[in-house]
Amino acid sequence: MKDRIISVLAAFESEDIGKSFPLDYCLPLYHSVSDKELSHIKHVIRYKTTKQFEDDLDHLSKNFQFVDWQEFKEFTSGNFKPKKKIALLTFDDGFREFYDVAAPILERKGIYACNFVNPAFIDNEDMMFRCKASLLADAVEKNKTLDPEVYRMFSLNNDVEKGVLQKKILSINYQEKDTLDWLVEKLELDFKAYSKEYQPYLSTEELKELTRRGFGISSHSWDHPKYRDLSLKEQMETTDRTFAYLKEKGFLYESFAFPFTDFEVRKDFFDELFKNKEIYCSFGCAGIKQDSVKRNFQRIPMEMGESGAQILKKEIAYFRLKKLINKNTIVRE
Repeated sequence: MKDRIISVLAAFESEDIGKSFPLDYCLPLYHSVSDKELSHIKHVIRYKTTKQFEDDLDHLSKNFQFVDWQEFKEFTSGNFKPKKKIALLTFDDGFREFYDVAAPILERKGIYACNFVNPAFIDNEDMMFRCKASLLADAVEKNKTLDPEVYRMFSLNNDVEKGVLQKKILSINYQEKDTLDWLVEKLELDFKAYSKEYQPYLSTEELKELTRRGFGISSHSWDHPKYRDLSLKEQMETTDRTFAYLKEKGFLYESFAFPFTDFEVRKDFFDELFKNKEIYCSFGCAGIKQDSVKRNFQRIPMEMGESGAQILKKEIAYFRLKKLINKNTIVRE
């Protein structure tokens, strides 16, 4: 019902997004861009094709002024006056398509982007648990026969639809990720072999080259946990470990983007985070929203199966709707 109402309201939004956009800044979020089937993310991310991505960029360019990291800092500090509302383009997870596909497009268009990475996966040393789940879900889809133990693992009968089993696998969380390593044998997969063949993540040298070419490489936690499921101590351990790595390698260590979401992350985390005076800000991904933590900025997920123009219209409509009940600011306790 909510989605239907928002879709109706979005139809009445102006085509001039730049004028109707309720904030002075727009923070689009992507993960990957590819015209190929990427088995390790196809079940968890609705990534865009090169044409869809370029269409989004062209639409954003008409309505916003793209800025780089320094300009974003100066703008949010009140020291930079752009000609239009600004847009800072962001990517998460450090997938190799950023280097192979997105970066050349961005360089051609003169657009900066910052990619928030997990050091645990750099050089394909490991793979994020959601990517492992996507590979397993793909194997379920493609295998004609499956080991009955896979069904028993989830208390399912052998005759259930494969889609039910796929959903169970994709629902495995960070704390249960060891289950994925058990399932990989039963589904006759090899995560390490896949990583070696397809190289889903960027290498250290590629990240350094991207930095030399003017892109930002910053923090996304060590190995992509959901922060609301961690204790404050655990939150700070994964965050601090990542900052130390970024600083050592000469990457951008002034910012942090939450893996998954900052939903239900308490104020005490931000109090601890900003004790580090080198950190300028953090980023969530709740769409067009304000935050009671002034240095935490919300980004807009752009991989929702729709065009960037439609996503932005829906976000604006939803912001207006929430404003009526005074619910468009996230309050931390």
